[in-house]
Amino acid sequence: MALYATAASVLAGVESRRGSIKGLVYASSFQNVKQLYALVCETQRYSSVLDAVITSAGLLRAEKKLRPHLAKVLVYELLLGKGFKGGSGGRWKPLLDRHQARLKAELARLKVHRGVSKNEDLLQVESKPGPASQVPRFVRVNTLKTCCDDAVDYFKRQGFSYQGRASSLEDLRALKGKCFLLDPLLPELLVFPAQTDLHDHPLYQAGHLILQDKPRACSACQASCLPAVLLAPPPGSHVIDACAAPGNKTSHLAALLKNQGKIFAFDLDAGRLASMATLLARAGVACCELAEEDFLAISPSDQRYRQRLVYSTCSLCQEENEDVVRDALQQNSGTFRLVPVLPSWPHRGLGTFPGAECCLRASPETTLTGGFFVAVLERVEVPSSVSWAEAPAPPPEAAPRRKRRRRAAAPGAPPRTEQEGKR
Repeated sequence: MALYATAASVLAGVESRRGSIKGLVYASSFQNVKQLYALVCETQRYSSVLDAVITSAGLLRAEKKLRPHLAKVLVYELLLGKGFKGGSGGRWKPLLDRHQARLKAELARLKVHRGVSKNEDLLQVESKPGPASQVPRFVRVNTLKTCCDDAVDYFKRQGFSYQGRASSLEDLRALKGKCFLLDPLLPELLVFPAQTDLHDHPLYQAGHLILQDKPRACSACQASCLPAVLLAPPPGSHVIDACAAPGNKTSHLAALLKNQGKIFAFDLDAGRLASMATLLARAGVACCELAEEDFLAISPSDQRYRQRLVYSTCSLCQEENEDVVRDALQQNSGTFRLVPVLPSWPHRGLGTFPGAECCLRASPETTLTGGFFVAVLERVEVPSSVSWAEAPAPPPEAAPRRKRRRRAAAPGAPPRTEQEGKR
């Protein structure tokens, strides 16, 4: 069945660091994205368990034409997933049926060996940590509800030791125990040791903290904060979030706007928009207008959607990142230019076209973040600001410029677009 072959291909891509699960799933031609995404995520979650069962059962020795990633997906579905019901297993069902008894016996033996009775309990046994598990936990302070100093004081009263602002990535790697730091580049971003879980923390429950990339316990929060910070919309601006759900970046934009202005948030999925509305309400966002609509269907000549664009993905694939930016610049020759942002960021765009070094890349190895890509484009006819290109904060002299542009795009300030690739 195409589902299992595609899931195996996505798993192989993730392990070879060609991109994130979400990015590779959306880049595949499989129509049921939700089904594929769920299967890949669950297979990866039980990866060490499946490896142990497959090895003990000798499956790959017996079936030499069966590739490891496909074997892992199939064994997950057989033992831990929905099983092969009806014809869902396709040509793979007879193969797995030949080894079903042995695979189930090895899973049962593994539970006995680890002293657990449920499949879920197998995940509690920690395997050797990989690079992703060593990524620090980045937590954004929601300035719509509190300030960074108050959040720091709260954690200190709970017994955490505040180490001040980090000066290098080595400071982040050295974090242990109940110590935490302020991010060296981004304001309002706190950094905790790997494996720190704050989902039950009262500040998070009250919307004072934002845990971006919740499925991984906010491990990619630093990189995913970059789009809003680099867009740097001054209060009063109109901003478009073209692929908005689940809404973490949208809430960040609202904080930068201080709830002054307007955010037009687009997403095609009604369920994701409903979840996003809940998140924004908890975060105290009051300047956002949600639209269950395809942003690409909007007229590009609409004056609301002009000026500055941030393109971001949670992928490391060149075809989703540099290639997209290159094609956009070529198709709009002379209209947009790449803005050189955050020169201190160590991981730049791949040199596939002139100016690609203006883009930012992120990865666990080079920046201690999740995989990410950001490019900032600006209309040529709009005078650029040196401070926008060199610092991740709105320039203090932005007020008179807002007033001048507001007349050109009344009744709001100039719109800026935060376009996240549909990962």
